[in-house]
Amino acid sequence: MDCRPGCAACCIAPSISSPIPGMPTGKPAGMRCIQLDAANRCRLFGDPRRPAVCASLQPAIDMCGDSAAQAMHFLARLEIMTSG
Repeated sequence: MDCRPGCAACCIAPSISSPIPGMPTGKPAGMRCIQLDAANRCRLFGDPRRPAVCASLQPAIDMCGDSAAQAMHFLARLEIMTSG
């Protein structure tokens, strides 16, 4: 499965605790990553500075669903279940 163009749910919904260029302390859940461009594409894709957790997220039917809204809901729920 390929990423849905313009979705960016995986770059918004989860928290990221590792440093991101421009976000040295990572980012909280629900915050848009500073590395997303206007088309919701990662500026760090393929860049070694991209956090490992970002590179480990791979699109899948159960995570992405049929829409960006479904992906956001799934990832937000996963964030709640795994935080704490």
